[in-house]
This record gives sequence, C-alpha cells and structure tokens, in this order.
Amino acid sequence: MDGSLSPEHDSFRQEVRAFLRGALTPDVVRRSMRQTGVAAERDLGIWWHGVLHEKGWIAPGWPKEHGGCGWDVVQRHIWEEECARARAPQLFLAGLQLCGPVLMEFGTNAQKEYFLPRILSGEHYWCQGFSEPGAGSDLAALRTRAVRDGDHYVVTGSKIWTTHAHNANWIFLLARTSTEGRPQAGISFFLSPMDAPGITVQPILSMSGEHEVNEVFFDELRIPAENRVGDENQGWAIAKYLLEHERGGSYAALARAFLDEARSAAEISDPLNGVRLWDDPMFRRRFAELDIRVTAQGWTEKRVIAGLALGHGAGSVMSSVLKLHGSEVQQAATELAMQALGELAIPDQRAALAPGSDVPPVGPEFGMRATARYLNDRARSIYGGSNEIQRNIIARLILEEHRA
Repeated sequence: MDGSLSPEHDSFRQEVRAFLRGALTPDVVRRSMRQTGVAAERDLGIWWHGVLHEKGWIAPGWPKEHGGCGWDVVQRHIWEEECARARAPQLFLAGLQLCGPVLMEFGTNAQKEYFLPRILSGEHYWCQGFSEPGAGSDLAALRTRAVRDGDHYVVTGSKIWTTHAHNANWIFLLARTSTEGRPQAGISFFLSPMDAPGITVQPILSMSGEHEVNEVFFDELRIPAENRVGDENQGWAIAKYLLEHERGGSYAALARAFLDEARSAAEISDPLNGVRLWDDPMFRRRFAELDIRVTAQGWTEKRVIAGLALGHGAGSVMSSVLKLHGSEVQQAATELAMQALGELAIPDQRAALAPGSDVPPVGPEFGMRATARYLNDRARSIYGGSNEIQRNIIARLILEEHRA
C-alpha cells in the first residue's frame, strides 16, 4: 500500500478542506481549541451540528437511504482527518455514531421513521446508559432491572459516567429483563426520553474540572414496550454491535494535533534565559519516539481503511488494536504537551476556559487547556472498553486463530 489517494478521493479532500476553511472562523477554531472533554461545549456543538446538517454532511457513516452522506470508508477517514487538522468542533456522537446505526440494524420501521430524522436534525440529543457502579468493563454484571408490566417496562436502577446526560433529551440504555442462564442472555436495549418521570440526573465533576459525566437514577421509570430495540433479551448482541462503532475513528489525527501543540510549546523561549526546550536532545528524542508511534497508528488506520475499501472486514482484533494503541498515543501526546509547557501547565485556568469568559490565559492560548486535557484524557484508556479488556480480547482471538 503506497498511501496515495485516487483522483476522486484527492478531489474530495480538497472539497472538504475548502468547506472547513469557509465554515470555521477564527472564533470557532479558538472556542474549539479550548475543548478539554470528549466533545465541544454544548452551544458550539449544536451550532456545528446545524451547519453540517444544512450542508448534508452530518452523517458520514450513514447510507443515503437513511439520510446520510453515503460516503465510502476512505471518504469518511479523510473527513475525520481533515476535521482534526482544522480543529473543527468535536460533536458528541452518541446519536449519530451509536444509536443511529443500532436502529438501522435492529430497529423496527416505526422506530427508524421516528428517530433517525430527529438524530440527523439534532432535535434529539442522545446519551448512553451502559456502565453502572460495579458494572463498567464487566458490562454483563449490570443490575438495572426492567420488569414487563402490560405495554410498558418498569425500570429501576442507576447508570454512572453517563456522558452529557445533563444535555441530552433521550437516552439509550441496557437493563436486565431476565436472571435465567448466562448474565449476557438476560439483557435488553431500551430508548427513553430524559424528561420521563422517574429519571434523575446527578452531576459528577471530573478531576479536570468539567461537568461532563453524570450518574443517572431510574425510579420505576416506565418505558413503552415499543421503545425496546430488538427482541427481549437481545441486548447483549446489540451492545456488542454498538461497541464496534464506538471504538472506530481516527486516533492518529487527534494525537497529531496534540503533538503539534507540544512542539509549539517546546519552541517558546524562556523569558528569563532564552532557552528553548526544543533544543534539549532528550526532549527531542522523546518527541521523535512519540512521532513515530503516531505515524505508525496513522498507517495502521490506513491499512484497515484500505482493507475495508476492498470489502475485507476490520475484525475484532484490529478494532481492539486501534483502540488500544490509539488511546495510548493520544494520552502520551497530552502528557508531552504538559512537559513542554513546564511551569505554565501548573495554573488552574478553568475560569479562562469557561464559555464566554474574558479571563486572559496564563502563557500561550493553547496552554490553558493542556492540564485539563491531560487529566480528562486519563479516562481515554477506560471508556469504549478498557485497554486491559482490549488486551484480553486480542490475546484470546489470536490464540483461537492459532489453534485453528
């Protein structure tokens, strides 16, 4: 594989770049670069969703029959890379990337007709109710119960680390509908509006200062049976399908953006002695080692994309490999940016980061989010399937292949 694009795909890349240059004003880029969590602040994210919806580019991975772009895998990869390079606002994709594909695969015609257009337009803002206290990586241990009562299910329990539950107006969740047999065999997949009686959202402040995640409590929440996706007790299979989508994406492009910030910080001369960290051979060596890892991640992603374009499946092993290594290089890049900033990474700059704040940053503009981003990214190796679980998956599948 030489990595070169076809003329059609190269033309598409130029079209994407031209669109992003016109749509992303300096103010939008500045606000986007202040993002410290998994998605842009709510108002900016909703605005960008609207821009992309109007352009017809809101759902790169959806087929045209459901209102998506109908792009091939190479086009989708180009889009992700260019958005990361242009510092476009990162959308919260629980609806577009997770719930939407599940509905297309497992939903009824009525569910598709109602929910898919509202996900595209942004009218529905979704969050994901999977993890529970004591049931995170071991998702099969979940204890939230859903008991059938006529045309409804009565749901009791709680979910934790529910990202953007305070912004969302809909939630998709897993609940136990049977205790017979293996734990995985008794789980079902449900949809519920967040304003339904019986739902309470309790904020959790992260160590980086954001209100990004929450605990969600269900106190005899009544969910209509028509809002169950798939058959009763089919939730485990649906969840596995969903998680394959959650682990996708271009890790290398975002890691490259963090790495560029680290270099920019290292090239700043110390105002007292004029020394630059970039001139330190040990720092340059560490930068080069990480640069190689990011490059390797990028080429591995491209190999997988090339295989998909030829009709080959990515496979569970490569999905786990990309998530495992991709999350680690992103974390390493944020750590390097902290080192490059030195003492300028110490100040607590949450006041400056707040939307609409006029508090000036201490040090360079990008430096005020470095610490918060570093702290927030400690969770990157946990969500989407912890890296320890990914290593187990890789080992098991390779051993099974070897035995075969």
